[in-house]
Amino acid sequence: MHSGAYRTWLIDRGSLTQRLQAKSKHFNVRALRLNRTKPQIDEAKILKIPQQQSALLREVLLLDHEQPLVFAHSVLPDKSMRGAWLGLSRLGNKPLGAALFSDPQVTRTPLQYKKINRQHALYRQAIKHLEIPPLTLWARRSVFQLNSAFNRHVIMVTEVFLPNILEPDLVGMDK
Repeated sequence: MHSGAYRTWLIDRGSLTQRLQAKSKHFNVRALRLNRTKPQIDEAKILKIPQQQSALLREVLLLDHEQPLVFAHSVLPDKSMRGAWLGLSRLGNKPLGAALFSDPQVTRTPLQYKKINRQHALYRQAIKHLEIPPLTLWARRSVFQLNSAFNRHVIMVTEVFLPNILEPDLVGMDK
């Protein structure tokens, strides 16, 4: 599976939440996991936090009806959960993207994307929500940053695109 079919989803720098809401009459978010844990080594490095330091981990599915379109994995370091972002730990079934893209003070790093397979922890989490998992999935990640007068707040968001997102007659159609 090459990136061609997923390319527009992978490189779009706008809000994935807004794009899905525009295409789907029945867009919703299902919270799967919210707990404190240590980030993966590569995540800690990008976020510039010690790997042994715990952070808030949030995982959700973005759906059309009950069809999973995207598995989203966010890492929110403790020092980022203050001030303007204090309420992000209480989003529940609300999309994180809506909060991030509504604040003009928030900037986003360039998108990184790659194909992941069963050796990758996020692939294993994402396929739990698929009847027939493909051999590989495409994922992208970026860091959102809010610069305040005193601190640099960062959140890493990784989005794993599931095969249903490519179905032209699925997203946006009444069932």
